[in-house]
Amino acid sequence: MYLQGNLQTIFDALYHLGVIDPVLEMDWSQALEQLPHHQEKVSQVVAVANSFQQDVQKLMGELEKFDPQSLGYLAMEVAREYADFHAREDLH
Repeated sequence: MYLQGNLQTIFDALYHLGVIDPVLEMDWSQALEQLPHHQEKVSQVVAVANSFQQDVQKLMGELEKFDPQSLGYLAMEVAREYADFHAREDLH
């Protein structure tokens, strides 16, 4: 499952939940190696992120139900989507 919609809303929710700073400090290569073992949880958190973007407060409330590791994977996915978007933008 892929992120859809407004990445900024998802980023803002994760930032307010305190997820962004720890993710920036972690070793992504190690975390991404473990990703296949957590794919079901990641799919669930992505589905929630896609579903509740219209209301950042509701989105934060729903995201708080997930464990920190799943939220970290969501933050990494937001970062990858941003990077892909900007890479495509640079090609034009």
